[in-house]
Amino acid sequence: MKRELLGALVAAQQRKQPAVLVRGLTTGKHCVLTREESLGDMDDIDPDVVDVARAALDSDGTRIVEADGERYLLQTLASKPRMLIVGAVHIAQSLIPMAMQAGYEIILIDPRTAFANPERFPNIRIDNRWPHEAMSEFELDARTAIVALSHDPKIDEPALQAAMDSNVFYIGALGSRGNHAKRLKRLAALGYSKAQLSRVHGPIGLSLGGRSPAEIAVAILAQVIQSRHQPTSG
Repeated sequence: MKRELLGALVAAQQRKQPAVLVRGLTTGKHCVLTREESLGDMDDIDPDVVDVARAALDSDGTRIVEADGERYLLQTLASKPRMLIVGAVHIAQSLIPMAMQAGYEIILIDPRTAFANPERFPNIRIDNRWPHEAMSEFELDARTAIVALSHDPKIDEPALQAAMDSNVFYIGALGSRGNHAKRLKRLAALGYSKAQLSRVHGPIGLSLGGRSPAEIAVAILAQVIQSRHQPTSG
C-alpha cells in the first residue's frame, strides 16, 4: 500500500472518523475514501464502486463488490460506535456496562455533579456541561446514538434538538407515552418537522415489559442495536 494511503487511514483513525479501503483483487489498484478526501487510484476504479464505498463509510465490516469484470474488496475501518447518555440516573448505571460490553464508547452528560460523578460512574468519560454545550463539540454522526434519560426537559430536550439536527443513527428519550406526546408538542413548537420528531423513540426501548432499571436498560440497548443493524425495523 502506498504511504499516502496508509497515512490517510492512520489520520482518520486518530480523528475517530471512518475510512474505506478499496482494493481491486485482479488489478491491485487501491484507494482510500474518508469524509474529507479520496486518495489513490481513483481514475482506475469504477465510479459505481466508489459510490458503494462512500455509502460504506456509515457501516462496518468487509464486502466484495463486482463491476465491469473486476472484483473489489471494500474494508471499512472505523472506531467504536458511540453512545451519548444524557442523565446520570439509575438506568444509566445499568445501561453503561452493558453498552460497553457490546462495544460502544460511552460519554455521560449531565450538569448535576451530585449525580454525574466518578463515585457513581467510575471509569467512564463524564461531561458536566449542559447538553447543548457539550454536544456542540461532539461529531454527531451516523455511528452515534443519543439516549436521553434525565426525565427533565431542561436537560433532555436540548440534547434531542442537537440529535434531530444531526445524522445520528438512534435517538431515544425516557418517559411515558403521555409525557412523550407533550415533549413532541414542545419540540414541534420550536419548528421541528414530523419527520424529525418521528426519529425520537419514545417511550424509549423495545417493548419487553421490564420494569426495573436493569430490565429497561436491556430494552434500550436492544433497540439501539436493532436501529444500528436493522435501521428500517421498528
